[in-house]
Amino acid sequence: MIPVYEPFLKGNEVKYVIDCFKKNWLSAFGEYNYKLEESFASYCGVKYGISVTSGTAALHLAVAALKIGKGDEVIVPDFTMIAPALAAAYQGAKPVFVDADPKTWTIDVQKIEEKITKKTRAIIPVHIYGHPCDMDPIMKLAEKYNLYVIEDAAEAHGALYNGKKIGSFGNMSAFSFYTNKVITTGEGGIVVTNDKKLADRVEWLRNFCFDEERRYFHEEIGFKYPLTNLQAAIGVAQMEYIEEIIKRKREIAYTYNELLGKIPGIVLPYEAKNVRNIYWMYSILIEDDFGISRDRLKELLYKKGIETRFFFTGLHKQPPFKTEGSFPVSENLEKTGIYLPCSPNITQEQLEFVSTSIKGVYDKK
Repeated sequence: MIPVYEPFLKGNEVKYVIDCFKKNWLSAFGEYNYKLEESFASYCGVKYGISVTSGTAALHLAVAALKIGKGDEVIVPDFTMIAPALAAAYQGAKPVFVDADPKTWTIDVQKIEEKITKKTRAIIPVHIYGHPCDMDPIMKLAEKYNLYVIEDAAEAHGALYNGKKIGSFGNMSAFSFYTNKVITTGEGGIVVTNDKKLADRVEWLRNFCFDEERRYFHEEIGFKYPLTNLQAAIGVAQMEYIEEIIKRKREIAYTYNELLGKIPGIVLPYEAKNVRNIYWMYSILIEDDFGISRDRLKELLYKKGIETRFFFTGLHKQPPFKTEGSFPVSENLEKTGIYLPCSPNITQEQLEFVSTSIKGVYDKK
């Protein structure tokens, strides 16, 4: 089976993990935590990084650090993984959904303003599948309405918008280091920011809100979200060749584009002129002209030993957040979208096999 994704580990990961064992520091707040936080923040072009247990924890801490809570609203794209909506809900706030842009599949910036109310406190743009959101108009709206911006960059390590790294635009940004992300720590994530007060607050909330003078005294509800030194060691090794991984991800996308570009009914992933899409997942749409459904294509590819995966289901349909409204782009993406295998270590032969298998399905329909 050719997997949709598998971790790409080729550097000093084992060496650094063994070093943790030798120094007998396995839990959090170790040498590798600080190295990862410093290197990743610097990579994003910001001052501070706080490593945490997951991308979802990073989002939750960002919302909590801004004191967003009951009675507040947070604008979230409808087409995304559920994590940003959960981060708002964890704090008692209401996520308000905005449909996707039909080209980039990120939040439709033209539809954000109509969802802003007196209760709105923040916008969480998600750089979906590695393509940056259109950040300039988002930041202008935030300034106009005095809103916070939390970038959900879980899928977009190293993506660029107007030459600037994603993760450096918002008040805070959240990244994931889950095993299928651009770089991984197995499970993990990080909050990055240029705001020292927010960085200090995230760090405080991350570990039970311990009082500096009375350790077991807690003035607020804190969380247990620190990343272990062992996990951070893997991340430090991954950071040493992150640009190599991104280069490979883009090469895979270009290869697929060339091999699949002339097949009717397939919509390829888009890349705006002013961005660097890092193609976290190579994602396509299967439209009516292809001749068979997306679901049937998945079944046929599986029989050939090719794993694929469907797109996200719109958040307005999720039982905890069921919402009335019109989300036509999000619903079309849910019905027609499919990921293809795109691990950095996928071979040219495998890329050609996946592509010819898809073309063969089209030819035999």
